Amino acid sequence: MLTQERQNRIRQYLSEQGRVLAADLVAEFRVSEDTVRRDLRELARAGHCRRVYGGALAPAPDGGSIAARVQTQPGAKQRLGRAAAALVQPGQTVFIDAGSTNLEVARALPRDMALTVVTNAPGVALALADHALCTTMLLGGLYDRGKGACLGAATLREVRQVYADLFVLGACGLDAGMGVTALDPGEAEIKRAMIEQSGQLLIAATSDKLGTVAPFRIAEAGQVTHLVVEPGMREDLAAAFAALGIDVSTAD
Repeated sequence: MLTQERQNRIRQYLSEQGRVLAADLVAEFRVSEDTVRRDLRELARAGHCRRVYGGALAPAPDGGSIAARVQTQPGAKQRLGRAAAALVQPGQTVFIDAGSTNLEVARALPRDMALTVVTNAPGVALALADHALCTTMLLGGLYDRGKGACLGAATLREVRQVYADLFVLGACGLDAGMGVTALDPGEAEIKRAMIEQSGQLLIAATSDKLGTVAPFRIAEAGQVTHLVVEPGMREDLAAAFAALGIDVSTAD
């Protein structure tokens, strides 16, 4: 089998299964481990996979700027937002960080619910402007227009002054083995701090983020308390998340 044929097959497996094991590829293609490692290295260099110990995972999708992401899969994100908002309890203090799905979570929060929302995303704060019973705290810092978030040392200091009941986290990638990951190190740092200051962790994620990995680690997957997903999640992913004790619910 030619190199291009092998790599096309590997890309197909990544698309269908989200991961490949080097040992399986060696056996299937009847080539050496060095050949498979070279294939994975070339695919990773081209952005088609993320190499991990023993194989590779599909890379987390990069949807671009927040302005672009809010235009992508709006219906799915609205459904996820409504399902995630239903898990928020009256009287809670809740971190909601930046993200197009998290924006829909904020929009779906009941207008007659008394709660406190702490966010580093001006868009989330604006979405709550007409929620009369919601106290909204907008964290300061250096505003990143592309991400729609305040980041940096000042934001980090303010996060550490808050103790929240729940953190609604916008994840770039989520895999049972590799954990919760982000595409940007600055965002990952803020997310890690919010986790440290929170009692529970909720993620609402579109299907293209499940079983994928981004470069910067945020948390172990087992730290996630609630996971809200679209219908039709792959059975292997559902089993892996359930084995970690994560409460998985589907957005209808």
